[in-house]
Amino acid sequence: MTRITHCIFDMDGLLLDTERVYTEVTQQILDKYANGVKFTWDVKSKLMGKTGDESAAMVVKTYNLPMTTQEYLKITSIIQEDLFPHAKVLPGVERLIRHLHAHKIPMAVATSSTRSKFELKTSLNKELFEMFDAIICGDDAEIKNGKPAPDLFLAAQRRLGNPPAENCLVFEDAINGVQAAINAKMNVVWIPDENIRKLADDEHGATIVLDSMEDFIPELFFLPAFEVKL
Repeated sequence: MTRITHCIFDMDGLLLDTERVYTEVTQQILDKYANGVKFTWDVKSKLMGKTGDESAAMVVKTYNLPMTTQEYLKITSIIQEDLFPHAKVLPGVERLIRHLHAHKIPMAVATSSTRSKFELKTSLNKELFEMFDAIICGDDAEIKNGKPAPDLFLAAQRRLGNPPAENCLVFEDAINGVQAAINAKMNVVWIPDENIRKLADDEHGATIVLDSMEDFIPELFFLPAFEVKL
């Protein structure tokens, strides 16, 4: 493995358990406007990592919804405002973030979410997210294209002082995100939902694939090892 000096994290479905909220909200819309057609994982997997506008447009088109993309976004936003503030940190995340922070490993969040959605989703865990050296959101001015384009990760790289790409490790749950990291010439840990993993026919170029953040072994990438608790 390459020696890693900087870590970049996706957020939805990777740090926070928010992907289930997106699924729940989308299904509510389909129940009301598409005769309850099932929001399947093969469709969801193509949306993950995309910007909000891109995902909304794909849902409206895929399910032939009787509304514009902007109308869809407005409806979903109202529902999300009630659900996102309750988002919980996924297993293994807090331990790793606190560990890297304690060892002064530079870290960034690179999320396709807008800045306002980021604030909403992280409201329960502000102290944890304050440990990151940079937060890059999908509506930041320098982001021209969503994943699988590398814009978000390249922006994170710049905000972290422009370390060599080969020394950057991206953590992702979405196939689009894995491809974005590869397009940025970075190493990538892929931690897909089990439903995504069942659909995948290969590892999509990921450096390593894990079932959970709990399974990450820092020293594989020459990062400080977790302290052993006796």
